[in-house]
Amino acid sequence: MSDESPLIRSLRAAVAAAPGDVPLRLHLAELLLAAGRNDDAVTEAAVALQHAPGDADARALMGRAMGMPPAAPPHAPPHAPHTPQAPAAPPPVESGGGTGFDWAAAEQEVGDIVRPRFVEGTEAPLTADSHGDDRGDADTWDVETPGGIRLADVGGMQEVKDRLEAAFLAPMRNPELRKLYGKSLRGGLLLYGPPGCGKTFIARAVAGELGAGFLSISLSDILDMYIGASEKNVHDIFETARRQAPCVVFLDELDALGAKRSRTHHSGLRNVVNQLLTELDGIAGAANDGVFVLAATNVPWDVDIALRRPGRLDRTLLVLPPDAAARDAILRYHLRERPIESVDLGKLVKATEDFSGADLAHVCESAAESALLDSARTGRIRMIGMADLLGAARQIRPSTEPWFATARNVATFANDGGMYDDLLAYLKKKRRL
Repeated sequence: MSDESPLIRSLRAAVAAAPGDVPLRLHLAELLLAAGRNDDAVTEAAVALQHAPGDADARALMGRAMGMPPAAPPHAPPHAPHTPQAPAAPPPVESGGGTGFDWAAAEQEVGDIVRPRFVEGTEAPLTADSHGDDRGDADTWDVETPGGIRLADVGGMQEVKDRLEAAFLAPMRNPELRKLYGKSLRGGLLLYGPPGCGKTFIARAVAGELGAGFLSISLSDILDMYIGASEKNVHDIFETARRQAPCVVFLDELDALGAKRSRTHHSGLRNVVNQLLTELDGIAGAANDGVFVLAATNVPWDVDIALRRPGRLDRTLLVLPPDAAARDAILRYHLRERPIESVDLGKLVKATEDFSGADLAHVCESAAESALLDSARTGRIRMIGMADLLGAARQIRPSTEPWFATARNVATFANDGGMYDDLLAYLKKKRRL
């Protein structure tokens, strides 16, 4: 604030840099109280109590800031008879050094700031979405069990599968070769490409191929309103993966989790990126062997370059719109439980070139909607035919086009280190350059 003294501003900056320093925070609260800013002083004292519950100085300062009169010290009675008497009711216990004020009233005032130290054990157990003290426990993060989807379940996209096998899966599957060549059981791979093209599905298939657990993480799983909690969530996620190795940690929308720090104005997000870098390296000697980090993004040019340093997410894989074989498999999947007749899938596959998997699902949905409305108008049920599907395909523009328009400029003018060579080759093949 503009009316703050330079000393208060300096102390605020120091407290922001060291939020757990209780004496420093109480010193700031004392200055705020002396300046007549009682509400701000109460807030700082409350945060101090969060870090050090029961701190006598913090309690005393909060009492003064809230205008609570100190209780008079207890006086001994003028005469102390020696005859036995019934025990008097014990005086109220004042924790925190006997500062003496109405703590029940204080609790009502700051109940939304200072959290209760104890909760009843009858509540439902905390999960990763809870905000209690157990949120930081690594056991609260759910790891999906191995199995299920394999690369064979990914329709088409043979080139992507071959590159995954050569660059990532083969070294992980062969422990003897790893030992011979000194390859550690860890790895990082960044999947990038237009939206809706199956990056998440491929990540799950990789986990299935490795027989590893799968832990999917997005920005909403990590960000927390409390200082330091977001960084702790990142640490707990990797601790969970280390405990349950082999495990694939999938970082979805990496551009949100690991945005370039030079463009990030919020210190909390910068700290999340810093913590993510630390965990990728394996902090405090904790090896990441058996932890495979996969990440996906639509905008790799917005990801902090330190995340792509060797030893972290140092390998990239371009996931393009589904090829003909993949489009055939996707269309069959979305039409499998719909009433269709005389559908020429080969013709439909040719009509949907450059469509993403999400676009193909939309084509099937729109065709079904057209047939449904026609049946409702005529009162006669009819099947979904080629006219419905081709009509839907003509009305829908591939959602990948805007992405390629942006990616073309990046690949042409900002291809540092050859990261986008695959993208350039594809654009030349499709004559989009």
